[in-house]
Formats: sequence, structure tokens, C-alpha cells
Amino acid sequence: MLVVYRFAVTEGETEAFARDAEGALAALASCAGYERGGLGRALDSFTDGEDTAWMLWTEWSDVGSYRRALSNFQVKMATPLLSRALPEASGFEVLAECAPGGEPRRTGSDRAPDPDEARREAAR
Repeated sequence: MLVVYRFAVTEGETEAFARDAEGALAALASCAGYERGGLGRALDSFTDGEDTAWMLWTEWSDVGSYRRALSNFQVKMATPLLSRALPEASGFEVLAECAPGGEPRRTGSDRAPDPDEARREAAR
């Protein structure tokens, strides 16, 4: 599972944001099921009054691990930063992978064919 949080950061916030984002990344990395992650900034330069896009990404062994990580105390302490993420989808299941020089390899979906039925079963 891949999780991508995107942020709009002003030039004046850069240092504090990077420090807080690294703390959030360390908190997420301490959780079971975490595989890897990173912090990146768009290559476009700052222009007067414009924010620059930043991205915090993590990979997880499965969706359950990621969801349990969100309940972790250290991760909850990083919530102020994570709540700044742009309001868009952040969790993605990986459906194909490709090694350097290789051919794309499809992976199966973990999604239930009928999400409503899966929710009913989970509620039991």
C-alpha cells in the first residue's frame, strides 16, 4: 500500500515544515508494517506569493498496518502536520510494479468486489 500526503508550503515555512515532516515520517516508520518512506519537494522554484508542493510518502505491507499506525500515539502527535495535507486521496493500492529494466508485473487487488458487503461483515 502506498500513502501520499501532499502539502502547500510557503518559503518562510520551509525549515519548520521539513523538521515537522521528518518527525512525522519517523513516527510512521516506528510502526509495524511500515516498509519505507520519504519526504520530497517539487523542483519548481518559489515565486512571489506562491507555495511550493511537498510530499510525504510511505509504503506499507497492507492497509491494516497503515490504519493501525494512525492510532499510534507518536503518529497522533504528528497529526497537526498531517492535518495540513491537501484534501485529496492519500491511500493507494499498488496494482503493478516494475523493476529496473523489467516488465511491469500486475499485483492483485485487496479491495472487496462489494465494499458494502465487506463493511457489513466488518461491523459484525
